Amino acid sequence: MKQGKILHIVGWDKKFVLPFMSLIHKHFDDGRHQFIVYGLVEQHEMPATVDAVVYRRLQKHIYGLSKAMYQAEKIIIHGLSSSHLRYILSLQPWLLKKCYWVIWGGDLYAHLAPNQNSKWKKDEFFRHRVIKRLGHLITYVEGDVELARQWYGAIGQYHECLMYPSNIYQEHLLPARPDTDRCINLLLGNSAYPSNNHLEILERLLPFRDQNIAIYTPLSYGKKDYAAKVIATGHQLFGDKFKPLTEFMPLEQYLALLSTIDIAIFNHNRQQGMGNLINLLGLGKKVYLRSDVTPWKLFERLGIQIYDTARLDLSPIAPAIRDRNQTLIRQHFSEERLVAQLKAIFES
Repeated sequence: MKQGKILHIVGWDKKFVLPFMSLIHKHFDDGRHQFIVYGLVEQHEMPATVDAVVYRRLQKHIYGLSKAMYQAEKIIIHGLSSSHLRYILSLQPWLLKKCYWVIWGGDLYAHLAPNQNSKWKKDEFFRHRVIKRLGHLITYVEGDVELARQWYGAIGQYHECLMYPSNIYQEHLLPARPDTDRCINLLLGNSAYPSNNHLEILERLLPFRDQNIAIYTPLSYGKKDYAAKVIATGHQLFGDKFKPLTEFMPLEQYLALLSTIDIAIFNHNRQQGMGNLINLLGLGKKVYLRSDVTPWKLFERLGIQIYDTARLDLSPIAPAIRDRNQTLIRQHFSEERLVAQLKAIFES
């Protein structure tokens, strides 16, 4: 007997949405999946192979959204960042038991926003109303589920799932780094958001500034004023050794850059940049994280060796540790595992 419709509600983010749609078409082309995509997107940007409707402004389509939710057997909410979506769900709490929240990060860590003004308090009120009653929580970082329970009283069932192709490690044929290149290439952060805490790490790297190093810092998306501050500080402290990356790079070009990196430093104060971390570890790079963030526990549980940003050094990763990390990344972050996890969610 054919099961009911699965409705995906997702804010437009090209690098996540389109690969996920392709994955669904490839492995779950059974007519069950319907997408409502909201944000700055046009209908023609949706693949012809998927059942997708575009709502550029979600608040103008309350009836259509509500009708689709009532008709669905399962509702998969890809991120709870939309205040309009939270308001709509809070007014129809009886729908929440069949909702599956894919935790993106910012939708959870908004709880820690530094500017807790009246708008934040209003949004937080509705986050509490919705998250507390959601029937299901989806992530592969179990610590984020623990925080949802602690901060919002969430009682939903936890489903471990990699969720997006960006969280899969895929082998790439990348150029070998010349043996004559003795420079130590560092990667600092993944975006121009203050949660990267770039300035703190730049200060900690000062004892190494006379060494042969290069500090590559992706700043192509995020907050422009913050990016400008990071660039100014980086050049002031390290001169030409600081190399800001301010233009978007195609995937293959970015992976080629990652292949030249020796040490990656992610000083985020929350779960963020997981696709970058997975690829860097899969490439055998030495990766630093803060030990108080939820990804630290994930990698620790998997037996993957990472290093604490509180104790920085520029020594290379030991070959045995590198090889073990690569093996564990390939095993855990695979397309086969993702498809099996999705199947378990869709058929439960």
